[in-house]
Amino acid sequence: MVRLFIFVAAVALVLLILALIGCLSAERVRAVPRALWVLVVLFIPLAGPIAYFLWGRPVARGARPSARPSSPDDDPDFLRSMDTEQSRRDRELLAQWERELRQADDPPPVEEKRDDKPQARDEDRG
Repeated sequence: MVRLFIFVAAVALVLLILALIGCLSAERVRAVPRALWVLVVLFIPLAGPIAYFLWGRPVARGARPSARPSSPDDDPDFLRSMDTEQSRRDRELLAQWERELRQADDPPPVEEKRDDKPQARDEDRG
């Protein structure tokens, strides 16, 4: 009997939490005002949340599209903003910096001076 009571209490607690979340986060509720549904859910254990789910919860009229895209690459405005003039200038500036860094890392080779005269060897001198 104690196990049954614990099970019913756990179910009542879960229903209470779900009904409160549903009631407070819904855009609209049916039958009575939202504040009254919150009071019914809180003060009538087990029957209050069940009543809200049966009569107070808004009826889903098909899947509605979400108000905003779920990720940036699904948002056409974001994708359009990727190719703006500012991002083009930023890419050009980055390329210029990379060229300057490459030039600073690789100095031009120093040419050795060559004399047109053949140098005398120690053997030839004497």
